[in-house]
Amino acid sequence: MALLRPFAPGPGVDPFQLTASVRGDGRELHVSFQLEGPLDQLVLPAPAPLPQRRDGLWQGSCFEAFVGVENDCGYWELNVSCRGDWNLYRFDGYRNGGRAEERLQLLPVAWRRTDQRLELALKLPLPSWLTTVDPRLEIALTTVLEHREMGCQYWALRHCGAEPDFHQRASFVGLQHLH
Repeated sequence: MALLRPFAPGPGVDPFQLTASVRGDGRELHVSFQLEGPLDQLVLPAPAPLPQRRDGLWQGSCFEAFVGVENDCGYWELNVSCRGDWNLYRFDGYRNGGRAEERLQLLPVAWRRTDQRLELALKLPLPSWLTTVDPRLEIALTTVLEHREMGCQYWALRHCGAEPDFHQRASFVGLQHLH
């Protein structure tokens, strides 16, 4: 498990701990997030009975994974909301060409929640959307947490700019470093 850090530490985010992991087995990426803290301070809608593909999920609490191939400027952005709604976007380069990746049509997400802990796990099938067999994947694990009092806060393994920007390739880490 890797520790995600808030872009702007402070009293409002200090009570929270956010960890994430990803591993690939050649057929799937296994992605998980664990959030601990006073969850009642956050806007975390209950899971929907029928989660759907939706746009704009990053505007509220949203768990994200960015996936690229080493030495390739293209990448994918996965968004999963607390409701279970999701989307996978394909970019040709830095914030260029963001469009829904239609080769992925279904993304089952498993949730567990208590008063102080939220866990998310999903399996992202690789062959259905990843257009390369190159195993040198680079990953950025990120999260937007919407606080009831402070608005959105941005969490990531690495923050590489003066503003929160999950699309910066400098923040991606080789998959082999996240085991």
